[in-house]
Amino acid sequence: MTAEETITSLEAQLKQALERLDEVTEQLRVAQARIEELEKLKTPPPPFVKASKKKQPEEQKKARKRRDARHNRARPRSTPTQIVEHWLVTCPTCQLRLGGLSLARCREVIDVSAPPPVEVTEHRIYKGWCAQCQNWQEAPVDFHDQVVGQGRIGVRLASLIATLRTVMRLPIRQIQTYLLTLQGVRISSGEIVELLHRIKAQLQPHLDALKREIRASPAVQADETGWREDGTNGYIWSVSTPGMR
Repeated sequence: MTAEETITSLEAQLKQALERLDEVTEQLRVAQARIEELEKLKTPPPPFVKASKKKQPEEQKKARKRRDARHNRARPRSTPTQIVEHWLVTCPTCQLRLGGLSLARCREVIDVSAPPPVEVTEHRIYKGWCAQCQNWQEAPVDFHDQVVGQGRIGVRLASLIATLRTVMRLPIRQIQTYLLTLQGVRISSGEIVELLHRIKAQLQPHLDALKREIRASPAVQADETGWREDGTNGYIWSVSTPGMR
């Protein structure tokens, strides 16, 4: 191909490219005009649509607040009441005796011991005949620190029953189930009710003393709140001083 033919070919290609460029330019002009028409017809967004916000650059973002060091500590271990050591003397694979024995890790297991059975103490009180007084004499005993009133329930068991009834607010039948299941003692519902009445009567002097002390306090705050008892709505009144309530 001669130089003149090459120049003629290039001029033809350039002419085609210019014609294609004119076509693309015209299409772009029509598209821009259509976009402008659509922008004029566009309705504003409803009021519940939030306007888009530009994301803040990374350097303008606030640094994340670090947790307090006291929250990053691991749970403290409890003081062990007993320690069980597990030793391995020989290799379980080849039965070769191990060397360099050292503590690998510790595993903590927290559990409750089995509740002890109820303790029944039989007090045998003997008597004797006095020939001079002409009367039977019994061995002197004092049970005021062991039982509540004239009943058979000890103070520790009575305190447990009173706590289950007043603090935990368990029904009488559930208290019976608890004592039978965990302590192995069977008490009738009537005896539990009578025991609670005796405890109330025995603690009444202490309650009266607290009332007198509260009334003598220079600052007293009273409050009431709703309280439901035996299916009936009522109120409970709380009286507090700086030292008691």
